[in-house]
Amino acid sequence: MAKAPLARARTTPATLNPRAGFPKGVPPRAIGPFLARTHIAYFSMELAVRSEMHTYCGGLGLLAGDTARACADLEIPVVFVTMLSRLGYLRQEIDRDGQQVELPDRWDPRSWCQRLPTMVTLEIEGRSVRVRPWLTILKGPKGFQVPILLLDTDVDGNSEEDRTLTDSLYGGDATYQLKQEIILGLGGLRVLRALGFDIHTYHMNEGHASLLTLDLLNESRTAPRKSGPRRTPYNIPGVRRQCVFTTHTPVKAGHHRYGYDLFKRLLPGEIDLAALKSLAGKDRLNLTLLGMNLSDYVNGVSRQHAETTRQMFPRQRIHAVTNGVHVATWTHPAFAKLYDSRFPRWRQEPEVLVRALHLADSEVWDCHQVTKQELLERILQASGTAFDPEALTIGFARRMTAYKRPLLLFEDTGRLAELASQRRFQVVLAGKAHPRDKAGKEAIRRIHELARELDGKVSCVFLPNYDMEWAKALVAGCDVWLNTPLPPMEASGTSGIKAALNGGLNLSVLDGWWAEGCIEGVNGWSIAHTEGKDSDRRDAATLYDQLEKVVLPCYYTETGRWCSMMKQSIANVGSYFTSQRMLRQYAADAYLH
Repeated sequence: MAKAPLARARTTPATLNPRAGFPKGVPPRAIGPFLARTHIAYFSMELAVRSEMHTYCGGLGLLAGDTARACADLEIPVVFVTMLSRLGYLRQEIDRDGQQVELPDRWDPRSWCQRLPTMVTLEIEGRSVRVRPWLTILKGPKGFQVPILLLDTDVDGNSEEDRTLTDSLYGGDATYQLKQEIILGLGGLRVLRALGFDIHTYHMNEGHASLLTLDLLNESRTAPRKSGPRRTPYNIPGVRRQCVFTTHTPVKAGHHRYGYDLFKRLLPGEIDLAALKSLAGKDRLNLTLLGMNLSDYVNGVSRQHAETTRQMFPRQRIHAVTNGVHVATWTHPAFAKLYDSRFPRWRQEPEVLVRALHLADSEVWDCHQVTKQELLERILQASGTAFDPEALTIGFARRMTAYKRPLLLFEDTGRLAELASQRRFQVVLAGKAHPRDKAGKEAIRRIHELARELDGKVSCVFLPNYDMEWAKALVAGCDVWLNTPLPPMEASGTSGIKAALNGGLNLSVLDGWWAEGCIEGVNGWSIAHTEGKDSDRRDAATLYDQLEKVVLPCYYTETGRWCSMMKQSIANVGSYFTSQRMLRQYAADAYLH
C-alpha cells in the first residue's frame, strides 16, 4: 500500500547509525508480527485509543484514534506513533464561581499497554535523552491488529527534568513543547527503526512530528559538488516522496513557530541551518511549513479548509480529505442493534446506512428515546439537574476557545428566555479550555453565570471533565447538535457527524464538514454568518430565528417531519462522513501516490 521508497540502503536494528543510540539485537516478540507487512507510519501528538488512556484532548486525537480503528477494520497495515502523556491533558473541575480548575489527569499505562525493552537516545540541549516505547494494540472485527507506539522518557538514566518531557499533553512553555516535538518526530522515527520497521511513508498529523524530516534529510545527503554553484546537500525530492502532511489549523497563529536560537540550543549541529531556513521559514522555525515543504501530498481536512490553507500557503498544492468518524465507535448500542438487524455490514461498509431512509419512523424515534433517557439520567447523576425528557435538548460540547463562540447562544438572554417560554428547550454544554487560554476559561465562567441568571427560564447544565465517554452519551442523546464557529476557523469538526449517526440534527454555521454535509431543512439547518462589526449579535439573531420559526415548531408540531429528518441525517451524513471513506482516500491518493 506504500509509495515507492527513497532509493537508499535499508537499515536493521543491528546496523543502525550509533549516533542515534539504537540498540542491537532482534525486535521484541510483540512487534515481530507487524514488521514484514507495515510500511506506513502515522504520527500524531495525541491519539484517543480509549477513554481510560488520557492520551488525547480533543478533535485531533479523536480523529487519529478513529483513523487507527478504520485501519483495523479495513486491514490496512499502519503503525501509529504518539506520546504516552502519563499526566494527560487536564482533569477539569469547576469551582463555586464557575472557574475552571486544572488538575493532572493521571493514568497508569501498565493497565492498557506493554512496555517494550527497546530504547533510543536523542541528544537534546547537550544531554542524552533516552526514549522508550510502550505498545497497545487495536483489533478489528476480523482480528486484524494495528500497533500503537507511545513514547516515554520517564526511564532510568534520564535527568529528572527529561523524565517529565512526555508527561503532559500540550503542557509547559515553548522550550518544553519543542522538546516534545523533537521526541515525537526524531524519537518516533528512530524508535520505529530500532524496532525493525521498514517505513516507506511517514504521515504527519499536524506539524508536531515534522522534525522527523531532519533524519530523512541527513540520510539523503549527496556527495558535495567540486565545482559549480552551491546547492543544498540534501535529496529533497527523495525525502518528499516519503512524506504525507495533514494540516488542521486554518489560522496562522495556530501553527507552531520557534526562534532559531532555541532550535540551535536544543539541537546544535543537527542540520545545515541555511537549508532548514529555506524549508521552514527565514525568520522562525515553522513546523507546518517544514512538513509541507517536505511532503509530496499535503491536505486540509475539508474542502473549505483546503481552500483556506491554499490562501495561507499559496505556493503549496493543497488537497482536501474531509474528516470522518468511526461509525462503530460512535453509534449508540440502541441504534447499532437496529442497524445490525437491517444492514448487517454497516460497520465494515458504512455507505449502506443510506438505506436508513427506509426505516420506519417509530424505529428511529424509539431508539432515540432510549439514548436520550440514558443521557438525561447521566446528567441528573452528574449535576443534580433533572432535565425534561419531553423537551427539546440542545447539545454543545467541544474545546472551549474563542473561535468556537460558546457564548453565541447566550448573546441575548432575554430573547432566549422568551423563546423557552413559548416552547420549552434545555441546553447541555461541556468542554475544556487550555490552561493558558484566558478567553476559553472566561467563557466557561460566563456560561455558569448565565445559567444561574436563566434558572427557572431555561435549564442549562455545564458538565465538567468532558471526555470520550461523555462525548458518546451527548452525541447520542441530544436532539439538536449546535456548532457556532467563526468561519473559516473550523477546519472540519466531527462531533456533529457523530450526532448524525444517532439521528441527531445539526444546527450549525456553514463551516468545516457541515458546509459539505448540510441539506437545509432536510438533514439539519444552517446558521448564517455575517462579516464585520457586531457579527456575533447578527449571527445570534439568525440562530434565534431558526430556533423560533423552524426548529422548535418542527420538533413539537411536525413529528413525522422530524423523524424523516433524523433518517436523512443518518443516511446522508452517517453513510459518507466516515473514517473508512477518509482512509480509503488517503490510501488511494496519498499512500499509493
